[in-house]
Amino acid sequence: MQTKEFLHALNDQQIAAAIAEAEKRTSGEIRVFVSESATVNPILEAEKHFVRLGMIKTAQRNGVLIFFAPKSQKFAVVGDEGVHKKCGQQFWEHITARMTPLLKEHKFTEAIVHAVHEIGGALAKEFPPLANDKNELPNRVERG
Repeated sequence: MQTKEFLHALNDQQIAAAIAEAEKRTSGEIRVFVSESATVNPILEAEKHFVRLGMIKTAQRNGVLIFFAPKSQKFAVVGDEGVHKKCGQQFWEHITARMTPLLKEHKFTEAIVHAVHEIGGALAKEFPPLANDKNELPNRVERG
């Protein structure tokens, strides 16, 4: 996963559409962040961006961040305490294990869209939409 290749291969519109579609079935929030920096610990870095992006402010603490550091060829999927409590560590391991082969095949957008669909399904089960549900966070790929 070379940085330029990864950045140019991502179809931001397709990813944003997948997020919007997944979020129609849940009160949960899904975001994607691509770091311009290298990282040794993608989980720790993802957790920092999770806070910086305001994802801890969701009403039910049910946000999920898919984080990439292409310079380091690393990624992580992290969720807020509400999601982690209901889905557990095995859920994160399952998502990353399903993404890894697609990423190795350089199917970057497909890996993210697949993960968004799986995460959306889990969030729909554990956090169905509320009567007054609103989209709390933007549905787009963030970079920085």
